[in-house]
Amino acid sequence: MASADYSKWHRPVLLAETLEALALKPDGLYVDVTSGGGGHSAAILSQLSAEGRLIALDRDENAREETGRRLEAMNTVGSYSIRSSKFSSLSQNLSQEEKGHIDGLLADLGTSSHQLDEGERGFSYHQDGPLDMRMDQSEGMTAAELLADINEDDLVNILRDYGEEIHARSIARAIVEERKHTALETTGQLAEIIRQAVPPSARRKKHPARRSFQAIRIAVNREIEEIESLLKQLPEIMSSGGRVVIISFHSLEDRLVKQTFLNWEDPCECPRDFPVCICGKKPLGKRPQRKVVEASAAEIAENKRSRSAKLRVFEFGGVA
Repeated sequence: MASADYSKWHRPVLLAETLEALALKPDGLYVDVTSGGGGHSAAILSQLSAEGRLIALDRDENAREETGRRLEAMNTVGSYSIRSSKFSSLSQNLSQEEKGHIDGLLADLGTSSHQLDEGERGFSYHQDGPLDMRMDQSEGMTAAELLADINEDDLVNILRDYGEEIHARSIARAIVEERKHTALETTGQLAEIIRQAVPPSARRKKHPARRSFQAIRIAVNREIEEIESLLKQLPEIMSSGGRVVIISFHSLEDRLVKQTFLNWEDPCECPRDFPVCICGKKPLGKRPQRKVVEASAAEIAENKRSRSAKLRVFEFGGVA
């Protein structure tokens, strides 16, 4: 029987670079908080010995099911568990024995290819489907519900902050005007409203709805708040020497990760002209790779979605 083509579900970005950054130990405990289609999880598990363990988490039920199928099909001696969790619930979904003993943690903040390509999930502006966009379809408001009630100014802020959309005002105004007459229920409706709202010059290259769909998805899933929550929990759950690897695809996410890692490495709040530190804040660790890691030209040619990927790594402990 032919092996499954998991790349159709989701192709893991920066795979070799991720494994190198994690500095995997065969007997270590590793956590993939965004298991997606299981690509990164499978690669980590393949390098673990019988004493090694992998915890694969995702808030998306479909992603967990796909990860389960992929890991079950592997011939590996390492053990693993698959759990439901969003970032803000990470700590409560770990046992007391696991907290403080995690040797490596991966967070791939990108939306999976499967989610983007499946019209019924509501992420795609290329396919018509229900206006949902929730990573976890069992909770929270849908994109349709968000757009039904939000005021114009708040929508402008979402489109600008999360989508860096220069036509945010005209798009928000068009959405608010359209909902006075017709309920917004499908991705096709929304994509057409956006297309009509932007000037002709903005329709010629990339799809004019791309940035707006991204922004609305981030808002629906509270993605920035979830990342902030994840970062706050990491110092309490990682082992000394444990590495955190985060792959971001949005400038706002990358800035948040970069600044957090910088603060962990140099938390001192004393004025720079003070001869000695008196605030008492000590470094939590170091950045073993100070330069951001990006996809190679070869990977971008094979997977265009890797173009905006940025990988950063932080190692806890080991600071005198």
